[in-house]
Amino acid sequence: MKSYIILRQPKAAAPGRLGLDRDRSPPRLDIENVPDHALGELAADSEVLGFAEPMPTSSITPFDAAPAAAAAANWGIAAVGADTSPFTGAGVTVAVLDTGIENTHPAFAGMTLVEEDFSGSGNGDVKGHGTHCAGTIFGRDVGQRIGIARGVQKALIGKVLGNDGKGDTGMILRGLNWALEQKADIVSMSIGFDFPGLVARLIAQGLPADLATSLALESYGDNLRVFDKYMELLAARAAFGPSPLVIAAAGNESRRNIDPTHKIAASLPSAANGVVSVAAMGPGAGKFVAADFSNVKAKISAPGVDITSAWVGGGLLAKSGTSMACPHVAGVAALWWQKLTAEGLSGKASTISARLFATARRDVFAPGLDEGDVGQGFVTAPGQ
Repeated sequence: MKSYIILRQPKAAAPGRLGLDRDRSPPRLDIENVPDHALGELAADSEVLGFAEPMPTSSITPFDAAPAAAAAANWGIAAVGADTSPFTGAGVTVAVLDTGIENTHPAFAGMTLVEEDFSGSGNGDVKGHGTHCAGTIFGRDVGQRIGIARGVQKALIGKVLGNDGKGDTGMILRGLNWALEQKADIVSMSIGFDFPGLVARLIAQGLPADLATSLALESYGDNLRVFDKYMELLAARAAFGPSPLVIAAAGNESRRNIDPTHKIAASLPSAANGVVSVAAMGPGAGKFVAADFSNVKAKISAPGVDITSAWVGGGLLAKSGTSMACPHVAGVAALWWQKLTAEGLSGKASTISARLFATARRDVFAPGLDEGDVGQGFVTAPGQ
């Protein structure tokens, strides 16, 4: 008997109400132990949209920044135009699914932080990764500006990775469902599926390498299908009620520093349907360049090299990674959400993502970069 994530149709409408009410209900997500002989019956159940064994996940490990970066001005804020935007993200609720947050950090003073632990290790942030990402999205000034959307007052902090920075796909999906129920407008995730870790774990259990790789691929595919179905449900729900824009880091597995051709595609969960995947850019000679580590085929790009933000212990630290690029896009999305809502337009995921892509700049990149490196372009904050 194994544990499975089971995604089911939302609950049917009550008698006498419109059937479309089903689309307003959150997805049903269960973690259940299922014997092997019952898997066929589960697959045949019309209420079941998909199921998968939980796959290991981890924070997308950032790289240490240049020693001088922590003291330098945070170039990403000006690069995306947040320094001149009249919008602050006021009234927008952002969820950060990560390693938690150091809620006593001065960067979050006066904010309403709603914390929920899905990892079993308790609220709070030991790794610093979640605190850094949150600081870039909505952190208040701490000696210098670190936050894109400093007017965000309420944030949902879902701890979907434990104190070791590890988790599983069930934790992420439960965190997403919680963010949906809490009426998040934007969800930011700098998390990756740990495919190599799963292969290593299976080999350690005694499986031959080829069989371990095959089983890991099967698990990856099953989890991809569950995530795709979950995002389809969010898209359907958006037509009838609130549904968040989900943004995720593309991953740090490319190695352009070794060979320019050593690039791999955006990893899960950023590669799931409907997720805005984010690549990382760095400053070049007057133009932005793709970070050596940044995965390709992301939908949009943002600053991700030498980014200073909040860190555990109350201070600041500069880090590099697509984990740092993702919260730039989440922060800019909050600015657009505020602007479009103020103009009387619908504040929903499809509207905001369309505006992000339509206003992304392509004239800021160094020669030689293509859509695979930069997506639709460089994320840009709203002006007047």
